[in-house]
Amino acid sequence: MQSHTRKLLTVVTEAALESTLVRDIDRLHAHGYTITDARGKGSRGTRNAGWETNGNIRIEVVCDAATAEEIAAHFQEHYYDNYAMILFVSDVEVLRPEKF
Repeated sequence: MQSHTRKLLTVVTEAALESTLVRDIDRLHAHGYTITDARGKGSRGTRNAGWETNGNIRIEVVCDAATAEEIAAHFQEHYYDNYAMILFVSDVEVLRPEKF
């Protein structure tokens, strides 16, 4: 089995931003993403997924390092000041690198 290193960019943020962030991710050349409901507690309090637009989402993007950096920088610049959002990046090993 031959694996290849890619970046996993994870974003946890307000569900109300979903359509806007998806447009940004597409525009910034990611090949795809996964979105799931999320709930938890952070610096802006406890959030649950009970109300669709009041909950949180978790967006995961597997991509190359340059794309992860570009998306993260864009999100920090345009959303960090006004929305509950965290970003983290980790290395992942993929088996089909052409998909990312």
